[in-house]
Amino acid sequence: RMDTTEFVFDTSEATFDTDVLNLSFQSPVVVDFWAPWCGPCKMLGPILERLAIESEGNFYLAKVNVDDNPNLSVRFGVQGIPAVKAFREGEITSSFVGALPEAKIREFLRDIGPSEADHAIQEAASLLVTRHWSEAEARYSMVLEEQPNNAAATLGFVRALVAQGKGRQALTYIEDFPGGSEIIAAKQLEELARLIAEVEGKDGHEEEQNLLDAQYWQSARLLARGYYEAGMDGLLEVLRVEKDYRKGEPRKVMLGMFALLGDDDTRTREYR
Repeated sequence: RMDTTEFVFDTSEATFDTDVLNLSFQSPVVVDFWAPWCGPCKMLGPILERLAIESEGNFYLAKVNVDDNPNLSVRFGVQGIPAVKAFREGEITSSFVGALPEAKIREFLRDIGPSEADHAIQEAASLLVTRHWSEAEARYSMVLEEQPNNAAATLGFVRALVAQGKGRQALTYIEDFPGGSEIIAAKQLEELARLIAEVEGKDGHEEEQNLLDAQYWQSARLLARGYYEAGMDGLLEVLRVEKDYRKGEPRKVMLGMFALLGDDDTRTREYR
């Protein structure tokens, strides 16, 4: 692909899926279908390019020369040019045909930008990364009040709950998870949430059946209170003594810890 600027670039049949569809999962991408011989295209193109540069990444502009890339025109039903199509999360969300006045173009671009919910989810995700669990929970909760089926917000909310030892509440969201690819990540947290929920149901003074049980429940209590290294050390000790303890549950809980901490966390790499 030949970059015109950081926010404006040419794309082709060979690179469209990477350039546009993949990128649209991170930020809206506007595609300008044009041709060198098209008079209205010469009016519209520079306006779109200027607004893309002005936006500084609120959206990206991908340019498709329809003469050089006829298959893209067929694929996306382009019958007249200039044709402009906005992509988000791999799908066309809005479009227009013809050279619109700048005010109308700005209106079109406003509608494709991130919503308030998107901004709230980004803020909450940053809070998760910095381990501000309760603040992240509050932010995700606000999004879910407005959009109860938002899968990204539900997953973040579950992570924040599990991290604070709120296993029972997390389980209710995992078991009734909305549609979306995020359900796979939510299921990775299920065994950890279930164990923490069991800890919530114990008062810590039960008679454990044996030393291994005592070790396991002590590890669970440590995880529920956020003492992750000590809790994971305990789980490893249980696995060393009895690999199939509780049908391999400690291993599933450990995988849940990796999902909670994320692949970039040094503890995930160390304990894996």
